[in-house]
Amino acid sequence: MAAFKLSDLLIMIGSFIAATIMASYRMNTISLDQFLHMRIKVENFALFLGLLLLWHIIFSMFGLYRSRRLSALKTEIKDIVKATSLGTFAIYIISLLFHIVMVNPAFLINFWAGSTVIMILTRIVMRYTLKWIRLWGRNLRYLLIVGTNSRAVQFARKIESRPELGYVISGFVDVDWKGCDEFKNTGYKLVADFNGFTEFIRNNVVDEVLIALPVKSFYQETFRIINECEKQGILARHLSDIFNTKLANSKVEYFEDESVVYNYTGSTDGWQVLVKWMLDKILSSILLLLLSPLFLLTAILVKITSPGPVFFIQERIGLNKRRFRLYKFRTMVKDAEKRQAELEDINEVRGAAFKIKNDPRITPIGKFLRKTSIDEFPQLINVLKGDMSLVGPRPLPVRDYKGFDIDWQRRRFSVRPGITCLWQVNGRHNIPFDKWMELDLEYIDQWSLMLDLSILIRTIPAVLKGSGAS
Repeated sequence: MAAFKLSDLLIMIGSFIAATIMASYRMNTISLDQFLHMRIKVENFALFLGLLLLWHIIFSMFGLYRSRRLSALKTEIKDIVKATSLGTFAIYIISLLFHIVMVNPAFLINFWAGSTVIMILTRIVMRYTLKWIRLWGRNLRYLLIVGTNSRAVQFARKIESRPELGYVISGFVDVDWKGCDEFKNTGYKLVADFNGFTEFIRNNVVDEVLIALPVKSFYQETFRIINECEKQGILARHLSDIFNTKLANSKVEYFEDESVVYNYTGSTDGWQVLVKWMLDKILSSILLLLLSPLFLLTAILVKITSPGPVFFIQERIGLNKRRFRLYKFRTMVKDAEKRQAELEDINEVRGAAFKIKNDPRITPIGKFLRKTSIDEFPQLINVLKGDMSLVGPRPLPVRDYKGFDIDWQRRRFSVRPGITCLWQVNGRHNIPFDKWMELDLEYIDQWSLMLDLSILIRTIPAVLKGSGAS
């Protein structure tokens, strides 16, 4: 969605400038050279920023920044035309209020036509680009279908006939039976019954759950499945034409001849999400360049002070339980993970995590790297790759995730993990495990750019004081 927001922003700016030049040329009020050398007043710049924000709000109102995997192209085009028309009308009203002479009928027509056509073409190109990417096995969404009736099977077939949508069917869930005759002949896999649903989503990559149950007959089961999805932060959709229960954060969309209701937890898409994504990429790139001399020095010190590799690379649990390789400077002896089993009895953390204050596996240089948090700096590579964000719940090792026994704690995996988060600036390793989980969920529920900025600022003194070393 960030790509759509960025492209729309650039298109709006470009269309505005082009329409202004064309309107000025027709009125013979200013030449192109004069326009390019024109000084912009602060109040005009502030007004233009306000217009950009207004357009973003309008486009968000028409749902143009949510996932459109199941939406038809013609529906998206209609929404773009509606949004640009309303946005152009808003510019006209503002021009009347602020007496902007340049906004005349010629400007409005050029601006509306240019922005509408280019935005539609951009969306078409992006759709075909995503189609190509998904056909190559990237940008995929893992879908678990609850129900084995005829509607569930037909929906699965429609999904599989459209590989450009990027869905992978993880399997089906139903009561302990073999499904209808249509399901038996499909070759689809029944991966769990209703009792095993929770266990399945705990231990497998599941991005979305599609509920295709007759609601009147399976109301309690449907309610329980929705509840489990909410606990773990998994998006749930409902394939139903009668489901009208009011749910928090619920929306309706259409896929071919089916109406689909879905509910979700966490933050919705918005301009803040775009800015967060851009800041992650920009800041991680800049920091990697600035810190490259420190990286080289640290690598040399790690290598000459203890045998083993420079980097410690470990599999961690990320967004919706996706596994990725996390990078850190090695601070322990090279066989540290093998020796961990010997130290489980003296683990100082209650809960799934493993920490020991005076861990005998830590090397002398490792103590310094941990005290200064320099060992964490290579995770900027993970941020640049898209596995992590600068701010977010810390990614946990596979060993720690397997120790989770409370489902509400798993909702922390519904967002991208980060290098720093609330618990790290509130005592960090001294915080009990349950409190750590509560702070992670508090971050998810109250997320904003200002919260991210606050955490980043508070992380600096925490690192300088060494209060987060563990």
